[in-house]
Amino acid sequence: MSTSDPSKNHRPPADLDDVDLAIVDELAADARLTNAEVAARVGVAASTAHARTRALVERGVITGFHASVDQRVAGAGLQAMVHVTLRPGSRHESITEFAHEVRGLPQVIQMFFLGGSDDFLIHIAVADSSDVRAFVVEHLSAQRSVANTRTSIIFDYHRNRVAAPFH
Repeated sequence: MSTSDPSKNHRPPADLDDVDLAIVDELAADARLTNAEVAARVGVAASTAHARTRALVERGVITGFHASVDQRVAGAGLQAMVHVTLRPGSRHESITEFAHEVRGLPQVIQMFFLGGSDDFLIHIAVADSSDVRAFVVEHLSAQRSVANTRTSIIFDYHRNRVAAPFH
């Protein structure tokens, strides 16, 4: 689905030592930590923490620094997971087209391309249940490639860390 460099999909695992792993853990927990705070928590000099963090970014281990948004406060207090199965047929084209159409919608928080009975799992945040219905009907079921959808409302969730895209 990505048109990015295919060699990135087969990048060997990074060789991370204990200091690298500790820096990654600290920044995954709180990306707003200053370099001095990271250094103090990891037990290294600030210059070491800075150089190691920069190297982790350059090596593609750290792919970005993110803000966590409280969707309720932002006006999208209802979240759901929508399972999507596409119709059999010209799969590559329908998968690519579907992903392109859906991933940029403002309601979409995350989208996963799956192996198994479902083709996609889409995490959305909207204001209320009528918005969930509108999203599914207007943006998913309206596409000819979609065979069926199944929606689960999210009551609560816990996230350990932000994952980078797979491409």
